[in-house]
Amino acid sequence: MDTQTHAWVLHPDIKTDHSPRAASDALAEALALAHALPGLRVMGEAVVRLPRAHPGKLFGKGKIEELGELFKDSEVELVLVDGHVSPVQQRNLEKDWGVKILDRTGLILEIFSDRARTREGVLQVEMAALSYQRTRLVRAWTHLERQRGGLGFVGGPGETQVESDRRAIDIQLVRLQKQLDKVGITRELHRNARAKVPYPIVALVGYTNAGKSSMFNYMTGAEVFAKDMLFATLDPTMRAVQLPSGMDVILSDTVGFISNLPTELVASFRATLEEVTAAHLVVHVRDIAHPETVAQARDVETILENLGLSQDIPRIEMWNKTDMLDAGALEALNNSSSRAENVFMTSALTGAGIPEFLEAISKALTPDKTTSELLLAYSEGKARAWLFEQGVVTSERQTEDSFAVTVLWTARQKKVFSDQHGPRVALEL
Repeated sequence: MDTQTHAWVLHPDIKTDHSPRAASDALAEALALAHALPGLRVMGEAVVRLPRAHPGKLFGKGKIEELGELFKDSEVELVLVDGHVSPVQQRNLEKDWGVKILDRTGLILEIFSDRARTREGVLQVEMAALSYQRTRLVRAWTHLERQRGGLGFVGGPGETQVESDRRAIDIQLVRLQKQLDKVGITRELHRNARAKVPYPIVALVGYTNAGKSSMFNYMTGAEVFAKDMLFATLDPTMRAVQLPSGMDVILSDTVGFISNLPTELVASFRATLEEVTAAHLVVHVRDIAHPETVAQARDVETILENLGLSQDIPRIEMWNKTDMLDAGALEALNNSSSRAENVFMTSALTGAGIPEFLEAISKALTPDKTTSELLLAYSEGKARAWLFEQGVVTSERQTEDSFAVTVLWTARQKKVFSDQHGPRVALEL
């Protein structure tokens, strides 16, 4: 007996969208998302070309009838629409086809809900799902059409079930936010603790399924779940790694990005993604064998920009999965990477290019240093303590009204000190 849910994947190719991605590639990604959700059996897929989106039902009458017959013949129970489906469109399509509808946002939320493991991840997914559901409380279900009497001695017009459900969701969102804030405080404490340890943080970022977790496992010897699947890992993982140069670093594997990442998820996962902004080096891992690798790279850069990632943080590009390229493509990309700065061709499967990549990390995290002398008033104990915690103080002497501290530091450390303790004149030695 087949216990799996029979599903069908549709990609609406709307002319007015002007998407840079080919419809076939978009459908392939939608299928990969469907396969990433357990319990589904994909019965078929199709690109539906539309001159424009129908406001009430997304698709035209003829196409709805044609697809309805297909779904009936295949005993389809769930239709996955790779795009935005409004609440009204969802209600009407579910009524016409007699199936459940999930749009792209709903599908990604389902995947995230299945993959979240940490307390923070579970809370973030739950918040995102509730925010999404709040916009969906306009169904033609009978229980939403009832009205209940108002509270108090004067009856009043009462409130609809929709309003009651929305209010219940708002209360739940406030409760979850308070819990998430508590978890966030713990994360901040951990972040502050790491800041006191003189180990730089290297963050792996990239499009989902670019091979970040496989590379993380290769470099750390960890056993983070890695599979040829979108969003194989969700919760961030950190491990201490010693580079061949002897330098110790903390390697961070973050959640993969994706085009049209639901706004509910961006908002909920901002705290987790902000781990990237605290990194000393960002490694952008790209699936260089993917036909849409350039578009994927643009999506990643857009999300990093939205997170406010400083341009001062050095970056390295890792062109991963070179083992999947033929000889001609590999040679062409090798020529391109050799002309670019901080670009490395690698394979987490074969280990190709990783020694050169690790050497580049060491160089990037060992920037030029300058020697300066700072005059700190005796009342500036926190500023003085910060310098010693960073290990940049080479000597110190006392004057009548201040400490004269000689430091050997990088331009980044100088900027962080200025941001935290105020700008001051540093005498270059």
